[in-house]
Amino acid sequence: MKRLWTPAWIVRHVAMVVLVMGFLGLGWWQVTRAAEGNSLSFGYAIEWPVFAGFVVFVWWREVRHTLRGGRRQTATPPPAAAGSEPATEPLGVRRPVRVSRVPIAPVDGAQDGDLAEYNRYLSWLNANPGARPGDYPG
Repeated sequence: MKRLWTPAWIVRHVAMVVLVMGFLGLGWWQVTRAAEGNSLSFGYAIEWPVFAGFVVFVWWREVRHTLRGGRRQTATPPPAAAGSEPATEPLGVRRPVRVSRVPIAPVDGAQDGDLAEYNRYLSWLNANPGARPGDYPG
């Protein structure tokens, strides 16, 4: 429980209390406005307590995450003896991606005219690195 009384957590606790009290106060204010005849305030009277509930939900999740995270850290195995290799766990098995480095030739051997023009354009751009596409003479 000492993890929840650090200066950062005290600020979180205070912020949670201030926000919840503020949102509930705004909800009560909207209830009084709705009682005076402002029908739109009925929606806001429901909305502000929902915001307060969300703040409590997020705060509670953060508390649980902090408390559970602490247990995992204390359950780590002891460090390996000096001179031995550190044990590294793989991040996961990943399949290699195969990329063909050879351009694929058309099956019938015929060259597409548009493709040839586009390849000439790309070659020109590669040969002229500072040129803009609009400078292409072809």
